[in-house]
Amino acid sequence: MTKENIYNEDNIKVLEGLEAVRKRPSMYIGNIDIEGLHHLVYEVMDNSIDEAMAGVCDYIEVKIHPDNSVSVLDNGRGIPVGIHKTEGVPAVEVVMTKLHAGGKFDNDSYKVSGGLHGVGISVVNALSEFVNLEIYSGGHIYTQSYSRGHKTTELTITGDTTRRGTLVHFKPDCEIFTALIFNYDTLIRRFRELAFLNKGLRIMIEDERSDNKEEFHYEGGLKSFVEYLNKRHSPLHDPIVIHGERNDVQIDVAIQYNDKYTETLLSFANNINTVEGGFHLIGFKAALTRSINQFATNGNMPKNLNIKISGDDVREGLTAVVSIRIKDPQFEGQTKTKLGNSEVKGLVESLMNESLGTYFEENPLVAKKIIGKAVDASRARDAAKRAREIARKKGALMDSTLPGKLAECQSSDPAERELFLVEGDSAGGSAKQGRDRKFQAILPLRGKILNVEKARFDKILRSEEIKNIITALGAGVGDEEYDIEKIRYHKVIIMTDADVDGSHIRTLLLTFFFRQMPEVVDRGYLYIAQPPLLKVGKGKQEIYLKTEADLNEYLLKRVCSQKRVETSGDQQSLKEHILYTLVGNLADYFAIMKRFEKKAVPQDLIELLIHYGFEEKAFLKNQDKMLQLKQNLVDKGYRTQELIWSEERGIYELTVIAPENVLDEDMIRQSLTSGHEITINRSLVYSADFQNLIVLGKQISAYDQPPFNVVNIEGEKESVNCADKRALFSFLINEGKKGLAVQRYKGLGEMNPEQLWQTTMCRENRKLLQVRVEDAVEADEIFTILMGDEVEPRREFIQNNALEVSMLDI
Repeated sequence: MTKENIYNEDNIKVLEGLEAVRKRPSMYIGNIDIEGLHHLVYEVMDNSIDEAMAGVCDYIEVKIHPDNSVSVLDNGRGIPVGIHKTEGVPAVEVVMTKLHAGGKFDNDSYKVSGGLHGVGISVVNALSEFVNLEIYSGGHIYTQSYSRGHKTTELTITGDTTRRGTLVHFKPDCEIFTALIFNYDTLIRRFRELAFLNKGLRIMIEDERSDNKEEFHYEGGLKSFVEYLNKRHSPLHDPIVIHGERNDVQIDVAIQYNDKYTETLLSFANNINTVEGGFHLIGFKAALTRSINQFATNGNMPKNLNIKISGDDVREGLTAVVSIRIKDPQFEGQTKTKLGNSEVKGLVESLMNESLGTYFEENPLVAKKIIGKAVDASRARDAAKRAREIARKKGALMDSTLPGKLAECQSSDPAERELFLVEGDSAGGSAKQGRDRKFQAILPLRGKILNVEKARFDKILRSEEIKNIITALGAGVGDEEYDIEKIRYHKVIIMTDADVDGSHIRTLLLTFFFRQMPEVVDRGYLYIAQPPLLKVGKGKQEIYLKTEADLNEYLLKRVCSQKRVETSGDQQSLKEHILYTLVGNLADYFAIMKRFEKKAVPQDLIELLIHYGFEEKAFLKNQDKMLQLKQNLVDKGYRTQELIWSEERGIYELTVIAPENVLDEDMIRQSLTSGHEITINRSLVYSADFQNLIVLGKQISAYDQPPFNVVNIEGEKESVNCADKRALFSFLINEGKKGLAVQRYKGLGEMNPEQLWQTTMCRENRKLLQVRVEDAVEADEIFTILMGDEVEPRREFIQNNALEVSMLDI
């Protein structure tokens, strides 16, 4: 084994202890909310990825367990288990309990590493309820356990093995984190990215709370990455792949142009997504612009394409990924969002100039397509510049032209000022009258604004409504004039109706900001107002509610203060808090049941499965239980197929066909379109909805003793009998509505100025949704699907999500 591949106790260097992590966790993982929670997984994962980058690991397996613990298994070299020379304890214990301890400070162990700071696994240990280790090394299995930063067992040999690697199983500490539920989609986005960046690495993730399981493996590396990013677009050519090494810095680049007007440019350093860029990205941009201009002006291109092209022009329609691996990366803090190694700029630029020049010489047709697109972009940019100059001369980009549109506020402090973008003149009039003139400005929008996803910049500037928004914000638009520091409002609030048209206008505005003014989103300036959907009144008392769920909760609280429920059996009397908890659980229970019914899964089937789930959570693995279930379904009139054992899933699966007498018209119609067969498998039984039904069912079962007798607490002591829990729930909801006037608002214009102020604009009462981009790649794909030219992806999206619709405006 070469010196570079030796990794043992001598490689572990100790820098300092671990005392401060639990006191100030946000210093190490960003925050203690959902982002910090997932950061723990990334820290453990980084160690396995470092093994992959060292060439000694090609498989990583991640599992989210039902108790929301996570395990990460790799086939790397395994954390060293020998006694550390200076610490006198096993090296693994040093790694787990010392803050800056690891193999990353020893250049012989890892040529490159993302986990530069050496705080990863020790921070996970400090912030976890437990961490259980299994290390496969030297033919033995070593195990050790930790809790909240301290070891709870000694390192012990528990068996023999031919495997190698490390298994880390941890559960985040509920004393530290405010969020404890891992999001599967968030994790797979990061793992897919890692698989692209590490060609040949196989990453498997399984969510044991559901039937979700994914495996990522891309032999194409960055070539596959840009193809994935462009899957919703029409590429102009095959990906251009550049690979090389300069001064021990590994450089990988993949480039592919599409027919759109926006750029997607991702950069990475040692697998870390440098979302703020850095010198590697500066070098890439400079080389791309120079190489294209050099080829365009050296006599290879027709005269009509022989013009000076700017950096913005060459990046129109560009999809590119830049990834480097460097021994000593200099990141900005532990969050690692910007690469500060200045020497990298020249290295990337040099390799890019050389490789692109050669590629263009060998592929002149591709070069012509790219240069032709850049020339079109340049001409469009010139047209936009002329349009801007004409508009400026006419005063169309000055506040003085908007007296009838923009109702300005009095404050001059951007941090205090708010701009409401309001749908329609009617709602705009109410907003102008109801606002706080000191800090709230109103800009009414007439109709639907231009869809910028389908338009070039010059056309965007010709849109009157968009021009008004740009002028009101004051930050300009387009790379020549855009300066986010000049923005005049630090809260830009989209306020539209709650109907389909309002949703469309909101989406058009979100598209504009995401594509043309992304820093408004990045800085947290963009918000969505939450006007109420309902007004509930009795006499002079009024209350405004945002959703149907809020209405149900209000009705339940009201009726539970007026009624008590007597059960059969042990004659329990339920009232006040106990009754409210029961009826709230029933509301959630029937809402989930409704979702299953939309998928043509009958209620009686679900309730039978819940009964089996009560008895044994893993009943799908029990042959006797499954045969018993099969017979029960036959007795209920279901037709069943043979029980099938799934070797891959380790469970029995049963396919059934429901009798039509248990299906309503909607379910019959749905079953005809989706196939009448219902398969009882992990996808159904391990789904989040079904697992929630088991929890709710257990809580409900303690009081589910029908028939129920509902009695008034005060006034006339009349009583009503309800045959079952569904009848009880329906009766209580209807009783809660008695004497109330419920008004449903179809639009903002139906509210008078005072109502709009009280419910939607007053800082003390209102609720705003802040618009954030958690995953730029996914956001780009969603905007492309919903707002782009291609119809088929949009149809597919609607078909896949149709059953999740809760409100449909027809």
